[in-house]
Amino acid sequence: MAELLYDEDPEPCEPGPAGPLFVPVRPGPAGHVARLFRTPVGGRTAVAFTTPRLLSAALGPRQPWIRLSEPALRSLAEPLGVSEVTVDPRLAAHPVGPPRRTAPREPDHRPVGAPSATGTTEPLRALITRNG
Repeated sequence: MAELLYDEDPEPCEPGPAGPLFVPVRPGPAGHVARLFRTPVGGRTAVAFTTPRLLSAALGPRQPWIRLSEPALRSLAEPLGVSEVTVDPRLAAHPVGPPRRTAPREPDHRPVGAPSATGTTEPLRALITRNG
């Protein structure tokens, strides 16, 4: 019986999404270009979604998109100094900026984690802010 030698692990340590991704785009001088975003800590990232439904839920139903594989998206973003790709971002928070001047509100006496009637209608805005 022959002894098998293993030079490489046949499966990647960090599996990527299977198949093409849905990548948000914006109009550019020579057609559409992939949108780049910023992470909550200020790093630049390319964003992609595994389904058009997730993209629409995060960026709105009118957001244009194209299908790209993860390696293709990485090779598009790399010359711009962007090495991070965020797939299916879900985190949400309020955009960073100067505090708004509003009338004082009454204290909220709901338990921590209880659903609120107020909130953002654009959940992705909290995770990433548009870069340009």
